[in-house]
Amino acid sequence: MPAWIDTHCHLDAPEFAPDRDAVRQRARAAGVTHCIIPAVEVPHFDSVRQLAHAGGDSYGLGIHPLCTGRAHDEDLSRLDEALAAARGDPRLVAVGEIGLDYFVPGLEGPRQELFYSAQLELARRHGLPVILHVRRSADQLLKHLRRIPVGGIAHAFNGSLQQAREFVRLGFKLGFGGTVTFERAQQIRRLAQELPLEAVVLETDAPDIPPHWIYRTAEQRAAGEAQGRNEPGELPRIAAELAQLRGISEEELAQATRRNAIEALPKLAALL
Repeated sequence: MPAWIDTHCHLDAPEFAPDRDAVRQRARAAGVTHCIIPAVEVPHFDSVRQLAHAGGDSYGLGIHPLCTGRAHDEDLSRLDEALAAARGDPRLVAVGEIGLDYFVPGLEGPRQELFYSAQLELARRHGLPVILHVRRSADQLLKHLRRIPVGGIAHAFNGSLQQAREFVRLGFKLGFGGTVTFERAQQIRRLAQELPLEAVVLETDAPDIPPHWIYRTAEQRAAGEAQGRNEPGELPRIAAELAQLRGISEEELAQATRRNAIEALPKLAALL
């Protein structure tokens, strides 16, 4: 059985509260040997750290762009302190989830950029890569990365081929997950096929971004059908579709994406 790494999984999310341990056990039984659990705001820092240690996984600390509206300015100092306190923790592998989101209405662009830029500086100061949230924001993310060079993972990448190549040039791997299982997601599927294999890592973003076999349309949900919860245990089936798209074996994909994850997040090497 191939061994998979889920490079982006929110195991601390409330959706997993009823059966979190069982979710992780199912994933392990399916071949998901390691999960990376990124925090999204300061109150989550302790929970992601504890989950990573309890499950033999790893974690990131950061402030998500969707959380910047309720974050306090001093939260950046609290992040700095948390990163310093965890300097010797081998399971802290990144600053993240951070980034920019120009899709969700009502978010202040300048405040997002303030938090993003400051967290890039913190990542560089603490010698850590970043896990980036990219949604209608690739060019702005790249602008700051050229000024503050750090590497890492561009999670759930959905930009253009040109933008993808620029992230790769700057030292990033690109995360692909449930979206590649939808035939109508032609641009993302094309990217997943055409990018060099050494640029690709796998993720679920669980409990979000469900693959097609879990997803329900608005009409289906209105008719009473429940939207399935994405889990890290879905990663092998997602990976199988990506392997088929690329015309390679699942084992080849597993080995390549494992190498890529370690290149993006070097502290993983001692954990795997």
